Amino acid sequence: MTSADQGAAPARSAEELIAEYDAERPARHLTGRLAIVVGAIALGVSLYALYVVFNPMSVLPYRMSFLAAVLPLTFLAYRPGLPRWLTRRRAEAAAAQPDGAPPVTRRDVPGVSDWVLAALSLAVCAYPLFGFDDFIRRTFEPSTLDLVMGAGCLLLVLEATRRTVGPILPGICVAFLAYAYYGGYLPVDSVLGHRGYGIERIVVQLYMGTEGLFGVPLDVAATYIVLFTIYGAVLEYSGAGAFFVNISFAAFRRSAAAPGRTVTLAGFLLGTVSGSGTATAVSLGSVAWPILRRAGYPREHGGGILAAAGIGAILSPPTLGAAAFIIAEYLKVSYLTVLLYATVPTVLYYLGIILAVEIDARRFGTHGVEMETGSAWRLLGRFGYHFSSLVAIVVLMAFGVSPFRAVVYATVLAFLLSFLDREHRLGPRRAAQALSAGTLGVLPVAATTAAAGVIVAMVTLTGLGLKASRIIVDLAGGHLALTALVAALAVLLLGLAVPVTASFIIAAVIIGPALQTLGVPPDAAYMFIFYYAVLSEVTPPTALAAVAAAAITGGNAFRTMMMTWKYTLPAFLVPFAFVLAPAGRALLLQAPLPEVLLALAVSAVAVAALAAATGGWMVRRAGWPERVLAAGAAVALLFLEPVSVVAGLALLAVALLVHLALRRPVPVQGTQKGT
Repeated sequence: MTSADQGAAPARSAEELIAEYDAERPARHLTGRLAIVVGAIALGVSLYALYVVFNPMSVLPYRMSFLAAVLPLTFLAYRPGLPRWLTRRRAEAAAAQPDGAPPVTRRDVPGVSDWVLAALSLAVCAYPLFGFDDFIRRTFEPSTLDLVMGAGCLLLVLEATRRTVGPILPGICVAFLAYAYYGGYLPVDSVLGHRGYGIERIVVQLYMGTEGLFGVPLDVAATYIVLFTIYGAVLEYSGAGAFFVNISFAAFRRSAAAPGRTVTLAGFLLGTVSGSGTATAVSLGSVAWPILRRAGYPREHGGGILAAAGIGAILSPPTLGAAAFIIAEYLKVSYLTVLLYATVPTVLYYLGIILAVEIDARRFGTHGVEMETGSAWRLLGRFGYHFSSLVAIVVLMAFGVSPFRAVVYATVLAFLLSFLDREHRLGPRRAAQALSAGTLGVLPVAATTAAAGVIVAMVTLTGLGLKASRIIVDLAGGHLALTALVAALAVLLLGLAVPVTASFIIAAVIIGPALQTLGVPPDAAYMFIFYYAVLSEVTPPTALAAVAAAAITGGNAFRTMMMTWKYTLPAFLVPFAFVLAPAGRALLLQAPLPEVLLALAVSAVAVAALAAATGGWMVRRAGWPERVLAAGAAVALLFLEPVSVVAGLALLAVALLVHLALRRPVPVQGTQKGT
């Protein structure tokens, strides 16, 4: 990248933007001795997690000890201050001042209250481990101290969750707790009524067993997720992130659509390192936006591409998002199976983005940009070893190695290969930093999953899941298509308020049974919910990846959200194919190969039709008549039934004939604004 491009980079660093917009990264910037202390503790947690992979211990003690380690770190790594949305609004207002007032500053040194909360969280989480057998035997008759410790643990988890992801998820937890306590006052014959549960029963459910705070969601964070964040951090510190960006830039050079293709490919590759859609969009945008700008992309469209590519990282093998690990636990299948479920939808997702990029290249008259990256083959020959650890994860799991050991072996491989690059070799200091970063990256996920366990426990205790599923099915009149639509809207709305992992867990226990009641297989139901939980990240008005991308490009935040939504639209429709027809399971690789290939081909045509409808381009600029016909064709094709496929192909043919018959002139290129 040229010096001119570097000068065009945004004034605010990628690290600052990630801290502000990403709910999955530590918010404090610790320095000095405090950074050393926190880093040392985080290093110890990473080593502990790696040790347990090869020396397993009982489930409940491990979950408790893991939370006892990460909860205190959360109070030291996160500020207690203003809600995220208010802080962001103040920062934006300050940045807009004519005198160039700096953004709002935040105190990065933990105060006395932070240290007190850290000490208390260690005490309440470690308390059951002293005399653990007696603690478990007291489940049916807890002591007063047990109840006090349990209530304290609940409050501290809620506060840690508030600090990391905002107040809405803790508020939802409180609502479920209130329902469990006050539900006995509802009419007995009402659909939501139950006998009511006292404080003692609620605390026991949350604190003294393998449900609640120490349930499956936390277990996923303490096993799968922490290991993958460690792996991602090792990859990043070994130089893999920089290589993925460079190889993407070198792969496409001078064609008009090359910059957009580059961003799409780089987003996919970077996602294997960051594991966060917002972090991927920001990290990529700080490098790629100057290239997109020079190529001729308007600010909002460039931001939309950045955000869509970043969000795609959560949907894509081999790492996926945190919710994918929970799917494996809920379905009692291997993580490799979940990766297979995601393969075809990932292909369709990126196909939609690539087609949108090609359309934009024609609409805006973009052009190739010369990039000083060297030969792609030379880069691949010199640094292509960074791909080997990614491949190793899948190969090892295919040979029956547990996902825990597979990712540890891949981490060791990435560590050893780092010594092939003098600049990024992981000596003792850098290796320790990478391991520490892995634990710090899992802190918000740990808090979120522990809080989500509160909701799961209350749903289980009160039987709310089955009651809510009856309400959803009745609301949709028992029709599967309407039930799926209601479910999608519910997950999207839920995702506007809480992070992906939490929205998936809540929806899985409440909405999942509704889909399964109507005959949807569990794997299809959970994957449907997973995709809509992720897609809530690009749904206005709280699409943080798009807002962060707009902060980089300087574009309008809402219009950037809408562009992101346009690029990701195929992903909104493809999940319906999972649940509306038996043939849709072929998209999850749950069918013979010929059926999979046929479903992939039909779905690819559907995605192309949808890209033409949303992008307004076929052979040339498309008008509303053919765009409406193409949209109808896309919907019909995604039902994957013979009659609907024939109807969809016929509609698409009519759209193309209308398009050719109208012979609209090609607009003059290079007249776009806002570049």
